[in-house]
Amino acid sequence: MCGIFAVLGLQHRGPDWSGVYQHEGNFLAQQRLAVVSPLSGDQPLFNEDRTVVVVANGEIYNHKKIRKQFTGKHVFTTGSDCEVIIPLYEAYGENFVDMLDGVFAFVLYDTRNNTYMAARDAIGVNPLYIGWGGDGSVWFASEMKALNEDCVRFEIFPPGHLYSSAATGFHRWYNPAWFLEQVPATPYDPLVLRAAFEKAVVKRLMTDVPFGVLLSGGLDSSLVASVTKRHLVETEAAKKFGTELHSFVVGLEGSPDLKAAREVADYLGTIHHEFHFTVQDGIDAIEEVIYHDETYDVTTIRASTPMFLMARKIKSLGVKMVLSGEGSDELLGGYLYFHFAPNKEEFHKETCRKVKALHQYDCLRANKATSAWGLEVRVPFLDKEFIDVAMGMDPEWKMYDKSLGRIEKWVMRKAFDDEEHPYLPKHILYRQKEQFSDGVGYSWIDGLKAFTEQQVTDEMMNNAAKLYPYNTPVNKEAYYYRMIFERLYPQDSARETVPWGPSIACSTPAAIEWVEQWKASNDPSGRFISSHDAAATDHAAAGAHGNGNGVAAVANGHGPANGAVNGGKVAVANGHGAANGNEVAVAIAV
Repeated sequence: MCGIFAVLGLQHRGPDWSGVYQHEGNFLAQQRLAVVSPLSGDQPLFNEDRTVVVVANGEIYNHKKIRKQFTGKHVFTTGSDCEVIIPLYEAYGENFVDMLDGVFAFVLYDTRNNTYMAARDAIGVNPLYIGWGGDGSVWFASEMKALNEDCVRFEIFPPGHLYSSAATGFHRWYNPAWFLEQVPATPYDPLVLRAAFEKAVVKRLMTDVPFGVLLSGGLDSSLVASVTKRHLVETEAAKKFGTELHSFVVGLEGSPDLKAAREVADYLGTIHHEFHFTVQDGIDAIEEVIYHDETYDVTTIRASTPMFLMARKIKSLGVKMVLSGEGSDELLGGYLYFHFAPNKEEFHKETCRKVKALHQYDCLRANKATSAWGLEVRVPFLDKEFIDVAMGMDPEWKMYDKSLGRIEKWVMRKAFDDEEHPYLPKHILYRQKEQFSDGVGYSWIDGLKAFTEQQVTDEMMNNAAKLYPYNTPVNKEAYYYRMIFERLYPQDSARETVPWGPSIACSTPAAIEWVEQWKASNDPSGRFISSHDAAATDHAAAGAHGNGNGVAAVANGHGPANGAVNGGKVAVANGHGAANGNEVAVAIAV
C-alpha cells in the first residue's frame, strides 16, 4: 500500500468544521455539517489510544443502542453518532457494517497494521467515490471533483459495499433477499407497512439542530410530513425546538406543487414556506447545478435545479436538516409507466433495477443539490427495515388494477387511509404521481427545451456522435448539459460515472420493451404517458409540448392512432393527433 487520501465532505458540504489527519503517507480529511452533537462531534474520530481513526459522512440512527452495548468496554469521547464505528471495528473487525442502521460513507484507518477500509450505505444515499493515483495510492471522496485532477482513474464507490486494503478489494456487505430479483410471496399487510414507515420517519428525527420537511403536496412528501407532525411531540427534538413543524415547497407561480403543498400544510398545521422561482432563475443556475450534481443526466438536472434553489433559501432560515420523500416510487412502482408492466414478475424486476440505481439518480440529486448549501436531506422511504417490508411483499398488490380501484402506490395509500384518525385528506392521499421537475410547473420543462433549442444548433446535433461518442446526447437539451459537464469534468472516468440509456417516465431501458412505441421517445418526462391526467387532457390539449398539434404530441408519424393494442388495453398515438383506446391511452412526445 502506497497510501490513502480520504476527503469526506467538501467545504460546501460541511461548513461547520474542518479536520485533517496525517500518518506517514496517509491523509484523512473531513468537512463537517454538524447536525448531531454539534459541540462535540468534530472529526476525525479516534479510539482511546488514537491508533484507529475514522472520517465519516453519515447518520447512524441506532448509535445510542450501540453505545450501550459497549458500556464499560469503550470510552466515548464525543457525542457523534459516527463514533460507534470505532468500537464496532475493534470488536468485530471489518464485519460490522451491517450492524449500522443509517446512511453513511466512511473511511477507517488502523495505524497498528497499516490497513484501511471504506464503506458506503446500503442504497447509496450518501455519495462516495474511489480513485487511484499514478503512484498506486487509493483515494476516497464524497464528490468526484476532489479526485478528477489527481487520480488517473476514479469511479463510483458501489452502495452496499466495503473496500478493504487487507482483502485487496470490494466486498458486498448488504445482501437482502430482494437483490436476487426473485418474486416474493408475502401477503400485503397494511398495518405492517404503516408501522415500518412510521418507525423509519421517527428515527430520522434524531437531531440537535432546527429541521423541517420538504412538502410538494404529493403522496410521498405529504406522508412524511404527516407522520413527522403526528410523532414529533414524542421526540427529543421537540424538547429542544418545540412541536411546530416547518414545511418547504418550491415552484413556478401557479404550479401544481404550490397549490397542493399549501393545502396539505394547512391541513397538518405546519409553518409553511413557499419559494417561487422563474424559468430564468433556473436557467441561470444550471451550470452550478451540474457542477454540484456531477451529472449530465437530463431528468436529474431538471429536478435538481428547483431543489438547488430551494435549498439555499432553506439554509438561510437557519435550518440544517429536512426530511424528504425520495425512494417511494422505486420501491412501490409509483411511476406511471409501471401501469403497463406485463406481469408481476416484470413489475418486481423493474422495482429491483430502480432501487439498485437510486444512487445515480434521486439519491444523487437529493444529496448533492442540497449539500451544495450545507443542508442535509433524510429519506425515510430508504430505511433498511422499510425496504425489506416494501420489497418483500407479493408485487401483485403493488400493480395498477383499474378493476380493483388500485392506482399507483395503492398499498401505501391504503395503509394510511385511516377513517378514525386520518393522516391526510382523501383527495391528497389519492393524488396522482407528479415528477418533481413537472410538479414545480410544467413550463419549467418547456422553458428548458426552448432555451437549449437556441443554444444548440442542428449542425451541432448532427455531429454529436463524433464529439461525444460515449453516451451520445439524443436531443438538444441533453447536448447542452453535456457541453457544460465536459468543460467541468473532461476526464473519461467522469463521463463514465453517469448512467445513460432510453427512458420513459423515469423507466430503466429494460422497461422500454413493455410498449413498442415508447422506443420512439427521447424525452423522459412522465407527463407524456397519458394516463397522467394533467398531461393527457389539460396540458396536451393546449398544444404546449414538443412538436404536437393536437391532443398528443409524439415522436413520429402524422396520423391519429385509433383502436387497441395489447388486448384492447393500450392505444398509442404515433402522430400529431389523438390516441383513442378502450381503456388507457399512451401519448409519447419529444
